Amino acid sequence: MLVSLVIPVLNEAETLPLLLARLRDALHNINSEFIFVDDGSTDATVRILGRESLEDSRIRLIRLSRNFGHQAAVTAGLDFANGDAVVVMDADLQDPPELIPRLVDLFEQGYDVVSPQRLSRESESVFKQWTAKAFYRILSSLADQPLTPQVSDFRLFSRRAVLAIRSLREQHRYMRGLAGWLGLREAFVPFERPARAGGETKYSLWKMIRFAWTGISSFSAFPLRISISAGCLLSLIGFVYLLRVVYLALWTTTLVPGWASVVAMQCIFSGMILLALGAVGDYVARTYEETKNRPLYVVTELLNLSIPVSPQDALKRAVILAEPHFGSTAADIRPDHVPVSKEVTPRASIAEIGV
Repeated sequence: MLVSLVIPVLNEAETLPLLLARLRDALHNINSEFIFVDDGSTDATVRILGRESLEDSRIRLIRLSRNFGHQAAVTAGLDFANGDAVVVMDADLQDPPELIPRLVDLFEQGYDVVSPQRLSRESESVFKQWTAKAFYRILSSLADQPLTPQVSDFRLFSRRAVLAIRSLREQHRYMRGLAGWLGLREAFVPFERPARAGGETKYSLWKMIRFAWTGISSFSAFPLRISISAGCLLSLIGFVYLLRVVYLALWTTTLVPGWASVVAMQCIFSGMILLALGAVGDYVARTYEETKNRPLYVVTELLNLSIPVSPQDALKRAVILAEPHFGSTAADIRPDHVPVSKEVTPRASIAEIGV
């Protein structure tokens, strides 16, 4: 049995030596391969992986042409993974490699998805902990398929789960939601999440907000439905206010022409209209982006990996601008992201796009 590890990396030169050492210790009795997906690193990440591959043939590298985002990098790794079981994890060591043998044990018991579940987040700020809890609670109540709280992208997938995820090629990807949407047999493993081993998180506040919105809008139409509910509520408030005005005008002499109430109502209704248009516009924009059928990622370097050629493993919505390198030296891994012309060949220049 082969276990594939899919590890997206972005400027992780500081943590890679420690990560590789712990992976080798944790998996010394398991037949495995380490698939690193470089998502536009500008430090020595790629050089380190190229050098380490000379001593460890299990190290594979997929190098993307630019930063396509964490979810696209995970997708690229799953597309090239050959294992009977595939583990997706981050490189910052907040996903402990020592937990992988336990995940494999549960996989061998027949589970298609094995998900480590965080018991605590002590290494994170109070704001991050509060927003994370709020996000899981909101998305679980809104999404068509409930989301398990405190479960990240750190998961083990069976081969058939990976093949199922490969068939889902939507542009705005939320892997945690896709894993739950499949409805396959899943086991959970509680663990204490450690602090980041080094470097800085690549998820700024703005990126976290965008990621949360992707999760909500990809698996729920609630933002559209709430516009309808809010519109009905405001219409009811406006009707009640109209009855009050009619009463004051016909049966009292206290009605004084003014602008405050008019301005207040105008602001409420204008804001509601803009909010509804924004929600509708975002869904329309996502539909537009899907119809363009653009690739999810572009690969410019492959180290110790072959391009899938069988029909069931053919890459969809992916561009491969690289010839595979096997037994490559560190010098073969260039620091820039511009592919030389000899690598762009008719035979392997473009894997199926939008098929």
